[in-house]
Amino acid sequence: MKTNILVIGGTGKTGRRVVEQLQNKGIEPRVGSRNLLPSFDWDNKDTWISALEGIEKMYVTYYPDLAVPGAKEAIESLTYLAKELGVKKMVLLSGKGETEAEACEKIVMNSGMDYTIVRASWFNQNWSESFFLDPILSGEVALPMSDVLIPFVDANDIVEVAATVLLNDTYNGEIIEVTGPELITFKDIVNIISKTSKRNLNFYDITLEQYIDGMKQMQMPNDVVWLIEYLFSHVLTNPKNQLVVNDIERVLGRKAKTFLEYAQETAETGIWSQVEVQ
Repeated sequence: MKTNILVIGGTGKTGRRVVEQLQNKGIEPRVGSRNLLPSFDWDNKDTWISALEGIEKMYVTYYPDLAVPGAKEAIESLTYLAKELGVKKMVLLSGKGETEAEACEKIVMNSGMDYTIVRASWFNQNWSESFFLDPILSGEVALPMSDVLIPFVDANDIVEVAATVLLNDTYNGEIIEVTGPELITFKDIVNIISKTSKRNLNFYDITLEQYIDGMKQMQMPNDVVWLIEYLFSHVLTNPKNQLVVNDIERVLGRKAKTFLEYAQETAETGIWSQVEVQ
């Protein structure tokens, strides 16, 4: 059935999964993306009105992250417009331990709309769908801060929570923190991926400066380089990020997925295998 729900970032890592969650419940959300109609483009405010028309609830992700310059202004403009156009509720995906993201949260919280903030730790899927995949495929993984403990969380757990709080008004006005069930280091992760994918992965502990220089040499986009440097230098070391929170269990009534469970499932897909499938 058609619905009055909009998923902004609906083709992205969590957005497409939220769309699937809703579709599995018989709900057909409007997908906010540059390449769909009506299109939604963060860089073109002219697209926002048609995307928001007739919408009552929306799930919002900002690419690449709420911490990047310009995100706060974009969230402020979108939130104001959404309220003007009659949107009743907003679920915002935010990041744990990010001061800039918390500023965006406050905009939503003070908007006068119903809201739920889903504040996430680093995603497991960064190792299979994002910037950590290429080093895994190469077999040579060089990262700074290899002993920092991180409660990596599975994207599928995040979106099941997001879809639940989007539909269930019990969680209105709450900040839901989503983490995995354990604290784990980069060294642990490379070890686990090595075992589950049956590959010999080499791990090198390098400085943050070396890591940033390497990204620049690979000609990665400036905003991505800025974001990764920010995440490593400010977010990973934030004490707020080195805590396991049980909100996934509270909302879903089950334990959060462990990194090992994610790695076993992901290894079976062949994404980490260097053998080309014919």
